[in-house]
Amino acid sequence: MRDLSRASGMSLAGLYYYFESKERLLFIIQKHTFSTIVQRLKKRLDSASNPEEQVRIFILNHLEYFLANPQAMKVLSHEAEVLKNGFASEVAAIKREYYRICVGLLDELKRERGLEFSTRIAVLSLFGMMNWIYTWHNPRVDADAAHVAGEMGDIFLRGVTMGARGRRESKQ
Repeated sequence: MRDLSRASGMSLAGLYYYFESKERLLFIIQKHTFSTIVQRLKKRLDSASNPEEQVRIFILNHLEYFLANPQAMKVLSHEAEVLKNGFASEVAAIKREYYRICVGLLDELKRERGLEFSTRIAVLSLFGMMNWIYTWHNPRVDADAAHVAGEMGDIFLRGVTMGARGRRESKQ
């Protein structure tokens, strides 16, 4: 809270007037972030015509938000376990919804293409690719969110589709 006070120019007492605790402030940041990402994703998915396009929209939506809000992403990554009680369960519910959306998209891709792979492992691998972008992305050197999302989408989708095909062929 002291760091936030210094960075914002607001007194520590002023911060505690608006946020009774660090936990409350973290809750607000996390709830806003995840709610915003989910709402934007749902709107964008309406325009998609096939499962691959939907997965690509998911990746782009995620990376655009993360790259536009790197400080919030650092807070989410490093303070995820701080929340307790009702705060934790409310944020966890939004995170589960987001995870389930991704599971649904990959399950649909599997059905459409007749693929076999662990949806759970694929989803968690995708989140692993996307969530650490704030640690390495440098806007002066690296491409923008759309380009990075395209490349990550290619790497992920080629791996999912070719990996599943290779396992199927080796069983025959």
